[in-house]
Amino acid sequence: MIVDRARYSAGHRQPCEDIGQALEEIRASGSQDFLWIGMRDPSAETFDRVSGALGLHRLAVEDSVKGDQRPKIERYGDVHFVVLRPLRYVEATSDVESGEIMVFVGPDYIVTVRRGEASPLAGLRSRLEGHGHGSLRHGPWGVFHAIIDFVVDQYLEIEDELQSDLDDIESSVFSPGRTVDTGEIYALKREVPEFKRAALPLARPLSQLVGPTTPVPGEELRLLFRDVFDHLSLVNDNTESQDRLLSDVLSAHLARAGVQQNRDMRKISAWAAMAAPATMVAGVYGMNFEGMPELSLSVHVGDGELYYGYPLALLAMGLLCFVLYRLFKRSGWL
Repeated sequence: MIVDRARYSAGHRQPCEDIGQALEEIRASGSQDFLWIGMRDPSAETFDRVSGALGLHRLAVEDSVKGDQRPKIERYGDVHFVVLRPLRYVEATSDVESGEIMVFVGPDYIVTVRRGEASPLAGLRSRLEGHGHGSLRHGPWGVFHAIIDFVVDQYLEIEDELQSDLDDIESSVFSPGRTVDTGEIYALKREVPEFKRAALPLARPLSQLVGPTTPVPGEELRLLFRDVFDHLSLVNDNTESQDRLLSDVLSAHLARAGVQQNRDMRKISAWAAMAAPATMVAGVYGMNFEGMPELSLSVHVGDGELYYGYPLALLAMGLLCFVLYRLFKRSGWL
């Protein structure tokens, strides 16, 4: 559906009842006015009405109706079709959600199409109108700069959030307590590709807007786009570094888990080894042979006789266990 439409003259908003009629008036007068039509999750019928009035290319309209497009900038005559993927960071779950914004930039109009909850533009239009923002004075390309600058600024904010989560995980992995598990590391690593799918493909088409063949009018506006491109390049570089660091952290976590398992197995083996001699001695005595001389070992105590074979065997088992315990302790197994 069409959520907003307006005509802008020298940066000031004017009403626009009929899109086709307003566009004819602008072209007939030769003024610098332009139209800004905003749509959200439009149906095919709604888009047909708008595209019929503006003369949008059918391939670009088809991509807009279908959605789920890769970030790109394509040219159809004097109209540029742009696909952006804004992102939203969910604080509660540390998830990164993506939306979709499609923009038609014509010589005297701009059409924005939003899809998904992570594609807020209503606040952007209000800020441009309320604060006398110079973007509206630069026409459709000025509005497009404000949109792409807003999206890339979101990338910077989310990249900071991901870096903060990564720092926390890295500290937990290498801390004695190790309060993080493999699932948390993998969950964060899974969010980085979502980020890269939105930011990385945009770098190449955006570079065309700051190159020698740029369609952007005016040196001032070109410098603004160059600043956006610099921010996007910074985001992409940081994201690549985060992806590599997450792989290293995951490997280190798995290595530490393996080392800890080896330590546990050594402890279990040491305790089993200590129990083995005592078990052997007790097993021999449990056979109750009559010909075992130590069973009849005794001393006279007063009027009675004290048999010390069993206490002597118990003492020998305890001494063996103690010696093994000291050996394992010294070697670091316990």
